[in-house]
Amino acid sequence: MGWKSRGLVAALVLLLGATACSQGSGRPPDLKGKIDITLSHDPAVCDPLGGERCLLPFPNDYFTVADHLTATGRRVDLDQAATPANASGVHIDPTELNRNDGFSPGSAIAVLLEGLDARASGLAPVTDLARSLDEDAPIVLLDATTGRRRPYYAELDSRAPDDAHRLLFVRPAENLLEGHRYVVAVRDVVDRAGTAIGPSDVFRAYRDRLRTDVAEVEARRPHIEDLFSTLRQAGVGRGDLVLAWDFTVASGRNLSERLLAMRDDAFQQLGDAAPAFTVTASRPSSRANLLREVEGTFEVPSYLTSTGGPGSVLNNGNGPGSSPIPERNGTYTAQFICTVPTSAVEADGTAAPTRLALFGHGLLGSAARGDLYGVSSRFSAATNTTFCATSWIGMSEEDVPTLLAVLGDMSAFRTVPDRLQQSMINFLFLGRLMLHPDGLSADPAFQTADGTPLLDQRSLSFFGVSQGSIVGGALNAVAQDWQRAFLSVPAMNFSTLVDRSIDFDAFAFAFDRAYPDRVDRQMALVLAQTLWDRGETNGYAQHLTRRPYQGTRAKEVMLLEAFGDHQVANVATEVMARTIDAQLRAPGLADGRSPDVEPFWRIDTTSRFPDRHGSYLVVWDFGTPAPPVENVPNRAGEDPHNWAGRTPPDEVLELATTFLDDGALVDTCGGGPCYTPGAAGTPGGVPGDGGGG
Repeated sequence: MGWKSRGLVAALVLLLGATACSQGSGRPPDLKGKIDITLSHDPAVCDPLGGERCLLPFPNDYFTVADHLTATGRRVDLDQAATPANASGVHIDPTELNRNDGFSPGSAIAVLLEGLDARASGLAPVTDLARSLDEDAPIVLLDATTGRRRPYYAELDSRAPDDAHRLLFVRPAENLLEGHRYVVAVRDVVDRAGTAIGPSDVFRAYRDRLRTDVAEVEARRPHIEDLFSTLRQAGVGRGDLVLAWDFTVASGRNLSERLLAMRDDAFQQLGDAAPAFTVTASRPSSRANLLREVEGTFEVPSYLTSTGGPGSVLNNGNGPGSSPIPERNGTYTAQFICTVPTSAVEADGTAAPTRLALFGHGLLGSAARGDLYGVSSRFSAATNTTFCATSWIGMSEEDVPTLLAVLGDMSAFRTVPDRLQQSMINFLFLGRLMLHPDGLSADPAFQTADGTPLLDQRSLSFFGVSQGSIVGGALNAVAQDWQRAFLSVPAMNFSTLVDRSIDFDAFAFAFDRAYPDRVDRQMALVLAQTLWDRGETNGYAQHLTRRPYQGTRAKEVMLLEAFGDHQVANVATEVMARTIDAQLRAPGLADGRSPDVEPFWRIDTTSRFPDRHGSYLVVWDFGTPAPPVENVPNRAGEDPHNWAGRTPPDEVLELATTFLDDGALVDTCGGGPCYTPGAAGTPGGVPGDGGGG
């Protein structure tokens, strides 16, 4: 059992007057009085600390149980009655959530303090992350494993219709450590009238040592006393607390074991052979700098149910009693498309073997959509590279109808990360197909007229754009066939990005109609992230550039941020940069461009060129106004997202080429910030709020 008391245990605790020993101190709390409490919900299902909202505060170890078989010693144990319900009254099925041994390392921490005034309370905003570590900060995020405080930013849900639905989000400024336990403490906060917000009756019973007649509340008292002790050791007294609780972050094993097992099984079966493939079309290209466009299919071990199509899930049973490791279920036929540059063949017809790069497409696209053609055409003007792509199944063009259905009932959400994990196996096999002498090079479509291969099989890299970078970070963390990646307009943590992206506008109508309560919608996304982690960078970032997975090399990664991006929020890009220890190419922005008190806080910088530190963050300013500080998309000026992704400036191409070739950061911006000359808001640009590309 977890901190929830059930049956006879709760009754015995009440009978004994809550004299059970606290988890840490071994001493019973010295109760000083009594308080009458009426609970809003069944405490076997809901946390009494949440008042009218069953699932709050969240994430929360109240919704876990002890489990000696997991890496953390805990397992999520949500009751379906606790999860958000859609308009038809169907609560989200927690079966797959309950296979986790903790919560997302990047999870938004959600709590409802009705009427809270964030500014008057002195909460650390997204523009001043350093304040989150102030000694007297009103919110403390404490790593109970190390005793160290962690940085965050706090924001009220600016889209909420009223205070009763206005969640407070505490978002980590850098992902929390896998397997660690965290304590959240809220103190000294006020409402808009300047009145101190007090604790709920349940929390006051704990804080002020007041006995209750509620067995379940008393059963949890020893654990809450342990939290008070942990906070006291960190200099946080109990007297000012409004609320405190704890949660455990999922272990690295739990986050990655499905994908790593699939990878290892697939390549063990493949052995030294090349994946089976078929070229279905090879045609001259009409696009600039491209010689040939080649399409085909290749065979990959399938770990999905049924045919592996939209709506399928990993073939690993259902429920906490079954193994999370998927079993192979036949073969999945994946599609590929490659673009061979004109420079692959010399004027006399001899081969000039090309570099090789995998390409990751953007949001809900496909291997054949325009992203690949635009990037490869531009890139081939600067470098002799053959790009090959396959689709991010799970979040591809063919998945759109399924995604709309999922937004109507989030119980089916697991299909998204499950298919994304299969897509990563597909990408890994495509990479091997590009490198293997019996792979693509063996087909006439990738040869000169005399049969000479056009592909240089000595190296392979990865180039991702937008979604191709958000999911691509996870792919790179498990990849064994390449070392470097260029991630254009990247980020991680889709649940953070949804509120801040114009891309969700097209889907909001379905989600809003299915889950009309604003708190339910937000909590559905927070829950979804614990599964999404398995299929995007948020769950793998801590092993991307350091502490690599067994049998995997640490990667060197360059992140390209488009300042003011309308689709991929800069704040999520910078959380990624901190988490993977990327260095900022300095200066990042011209003075006055960022609204932050200290732009790029706690991201190390380099202004030494060429630099071979390992991984980098490069910020490009196209003149777009700074993003809003609230949890809404940037809609001002022109969106720089595609300028950085599909049609990057020549200087960006040079950055990417040099980095992918030898891991070096070179200066293509004359020693100053990187920007598009003449764009509004940039040095030497015209006044106004527009952008230029």
